[in-house]
Amino acid sequence: MLTAVALVLGAGACGGRATTHHKPGTSHEQATGSVGRLLTSGDGSGHRLRQVDAEGAPEVSVAVRPDSEDGWNVHLSVRNFRFTPDSVGGGALLGRGHARLFLDGHPLARVYGAWFHLPESLIRSAGGGTGLTARLYADDHTAWAVGSTPVQATATLTTTATSAPASTPASTPAEPDPDTTLEISVHDGKVSPAPGRAEIKKGRTVRLRIRSDRDDTLHVHGYDKEARLPAGKTVTLTFTADRTGLFEVETHESDLLLTQLVVR
Repeated sequence: MLTAVALVLGAGACGGRATTHHKPGTSHEQATGSVGRLLTSGDGSGHRLRQVDAEGAPEVSVAVRPDSEDGWNVHLSVRNFRFTPDSVGGGALLGRGHARLFLDGHPLARVYGAWFHLPESLIRSAGGGTGLTARLYADDHTAWAVGSTPVQATATLTTTATSAPASTPASTPAEPDPDTTLEISVHDGKVSPAPGRAEIKKGRTVRLRIRSDRDDTLHVHGYDKEARLPAGKTVTLTFTADRTGLFEVETHESDLLLTQLVVR
């Protein structure tokens, strides 16, 4: 019996995950652990920052696309990080956890995977807004941080057809914001989000924010705009959509279609 008890205790002490699960009805515990450094400062939403070195730190980028029925489809691309919904409330392990969405600083939802549907009703309940921020958290609900700054990314929500006045014909697209920003990532030969079409009004500014996991070249057909894509770095290509038509955006070396621009 003594030997069996010793074995059980030994397994819990050496091989188990940090036990910071909270009891029902109590607040989440924040494990200090040995991962990074728990700062006294917070992320502005009631969660303390857990600072780690920049090299190998979690990273996130966010892309948004209007849903054909309602609201937005949100896609989170992460590096040095994986979602662990089964470990929420546990100890902080580097490169694991979940994300939270904020709209102009107002909390929206907790996210446990790469994709999330953001309904129009949730946007209205948060008081509206256009700045959607995705922030990464550890399992113990501390916010991952580098240089005392939370690990996060922000995208802009433009006007969707679902939020147009009822008197507007369904076939009339909503007028886009003055600037159109598209965030696209390429990893292992796959484009995220999947290539689609972006409606742009002639004369508006277009910003393409592209991140590739290998060296490549970005090219916008019809406008003859190019930019080098160093591996692992986000490159922004800005130009004015001063001609109408359908224009493809692709990579040269990997020959991948990233998106199509419909300028009217």
